Amino acid sequence: MPFCNLDPALRRCRPLLRPFRFTGGHRPWGFAAGIALTLFGSGLPALAQDINILRDTETEEMLRSYEAPLAKAAGLNPDATKVWLVGDPDVNAFASFGEGGENIFIFSGILLSVKTPNEMIGVMAHETGHIKAGHLIRGEVGMEKAAIPMLLSMVVGLAAMIAGAGQAGMAVMGLGQAVAQAQFNQFSRIQESTADQIALQLLMATHQSPIGIYDTMVRFAQEEAQGAYKIDPFAVDHPVGQERVADLQSGVDASPYKDVKDTPAVTHTFEMVQAKLAGFTLPVNIGLAHYPVSNTSEAARYARAMLYLRQPQLTKALAETNSLIAEEPNNPYFQEVLGQIYLSMAKPNDAIPAYQKAVNLRPQAPQLRLALAVAQLATDNPALSQAALTNLKAASLAEDDDVFTWYETAQAYSNLKNVPMANLSTAESYYAAGAMQQAAMFAQRARRDLAQGTADWERANDILGVAGPQAKQQRQ
Repeated sequence: MPFCNLDPALRRCRPLLRPFRFTGGHRPWGFAAGIALTLFGSGLPALAQDINILRDTETEEMLRSYEAPLAKAAGLNPDATKVWLVGDPDVNAFASFGEGGENIFIFSGILLSVKTPNEMIGVMAHETGHIKAGHLIRGEVGMEKAAIPMLLSMVVGLAAMIAGAGQAGMAVMGLGQAVAQAQFNQFSRIQESTADQIALQLLMATHQSPIGIYDTMVRFAQEEAQGAYKIDPFAVDHPVGQERVADLQSGVDASPYKDVKDTPAVTHTFEMVQAKLAGFTLPVNIGLAHYPVSNTSEAARYARAMLYLRQPQLTKALAETNSLIAEEPNNPYFQEVLGQIYLSMAKPNDAIPAYQKAVNLRPQAPQLRLALAVAQLATDNPALSQAALTNLKAASLAEDDDVFTWYETAQAYSNLKNVPMANLSTAESYYAAGAMQQAAMFAQRARRDLAQGTADWERANDILGVAGPQAKQQRQ
């Protein structure tokens, strides 16, 4: 599904009429082209829940193309290593693995700040290095080790306070916490340095230049030097900039691939994704300053189409998009933007051909299938409900935990007067959202009316078996 407009009051997607804690507003016309924003509540590790995830097929395909060879070189399953785009202006990225699988989270701020595809690949190689080294598991060991002096100082400090030396007791406790933080920061710095070295190995194994990660760290070091006169190396949890650059320099010098450049095609895709993301996330005035009308490049017109769509100046957005399509009629993402503009104009019948062409060009992309189904259902034409359901089923086969896909599936079944399946789809949507009490309630309704022994009846039982006990825990 494309970028959706963010309701500034609710801090969530306006057009998604979903009765869950992370949605709001009224349905349809508000998708902003290219990226959908979801406040994740399930399906990811606990530390990654409740963050803003931006969904965009074009961006995700690009990031997956960067990560797949790195994951393979690291001995990971490329298909099981997921890359998520976080809607956050911070220049940051992190990795996690465990029950939620192997996940790399790229903040929109860092994707906009890097200068080349190779720099982005270097950042992802570093995060893949953390996964390969098992740092998110060993991090718990570091925390436990760091906690020991803090706990001991608390015991001593409390004893001093009980004895009447309150000021001294507080000082002892504060010192223990400082020692604990310093120990954990030292542990973290070692992990960061290790991840850097693994990143160099992965770039070597995939015949890619280490210049990108080196240049990125040089900029960080320069910013660090400008930000403070003197930095205590024990007060930060990453290696101090210049030390990190020096460690990477030897890897760059030793690499036979240091002069390998990004291909023109890879660079073009990167610039287009950056432009789309800038058009969606930057303040409109800043975005238009970055991509003024005097700039007629593809990337600039792409960014302006997004910016005009947000204002909304839909006639201008349409003109920019049509100029792009005239040059690349078989670009599925330009067609996706065109469909979104027509949806924003409350013209879903005009949006359908554009979305259909995008799906024809990328039939395996679940978010494009979802967008087409949304347009079909938005027409309120019962004759299109079955076609929408077909697209929604295709989307859920690829991503069976997308809340909005299940919500729209319930809408389609409701239009087709299939109440049991509408209830089951609603149960699926609540289940994916982590709302177990509602999931159990709708699964119970579906099981009552579905034919016993069928696959759908069994699925209702499965949801009840999991959601029922969890709903009880939530009530308690």
